[in-house]
Amino acid sequence: MTELNKGQMVTDEQLTAFIDGELNAADRNRIEGLIASDERVAERFDFLSRGTLPFTDAFQPMLAEAPAARLDAMLAAIPSTQESNVRDARIGRRGFLTAMAASFVAAIAVDRAVIGIGHRLSKPDEDAEWRAVVAEYLSLYTADTLSAPAGDHAQQVAQLNEVGAKLDLPLAPEAVAMPDVEFKRAQILNYDSKPLAQIAYLDPESGPMALCIVQSTKGVAAPDMENRKGMNVVYWSSATHAFMLIGHAPIDRMQQLAADVRAHLIA
Repeated sequence: MTELNKGQMVTDEQLTAFIDGELNAADRNRIEGLIASDERVAERFDFLSRGTLPFTDAFQPMLAEAPAARLDAMLAAIPSTQESNVRDARIGRRGFLTAMAASFVAAIAVDRAVIGIGHRLSKPDEDAEWRAVVAEYLSLYTADTLSAPAGDHAQQVAQLNEVGAKLDLPLAPEAVAMPDVEFKRAQILNYDSKPLAQIAYLDPESGPMALCIVQSTKGVAAPDMENRKGMNVVYWSSATHAFMLIGHAPIDRMQQLAADVRAHLIA
């Protein structure tokens, strides 16, 4: 702290120290006299005094939202050559503001680092990508989309034979039939220059539903579940193909329907 000399104009730093109670008795007496006798000093004192607000309370909501655990872990790992000085330092109003600003800067750095690491560690999942495309497409379907008659058994056989030939997978109406769900059509779509089979159904309770199939070399995978575009998905794969059943029905019903279809396709 700079000592006060007679005749020297008081600085903002000295006034702040006066407000924070960091001056000795002689310097305090001199500044009190200047405040009483010098209008400029009095105005500056009034301005700086407005800064003596409850900063901790004011910024507590923002501090509570900061990633404290991650920030603490990061700071704990940084060696400090001034640890003893920091431990002994008195943190007043100015110290709190400085520490708060530094903590927010550090928190932003931590968040960006975590995001960057997440991007580097995540690898594209081709299986997930095709399911996302199917979900995007099927989310546009309504009951009216599938209102056309499904055709007789012979027409269903013809459609499924054509679709199955594109995928090198035998398909029959009995293999893809689901209880209480109406078969509507089977068609081939194009995904990433590869055939994608869509077998569309209309569930009277929940609306459009689809069994979709692509050729895959990922290997056998047991059924799993996810939610896309507000629809429930059950997906699995065989040694040669990947399957997904998607619709708005409850997940337990979707699981049962998928299990029935899977058993028929394996048989």
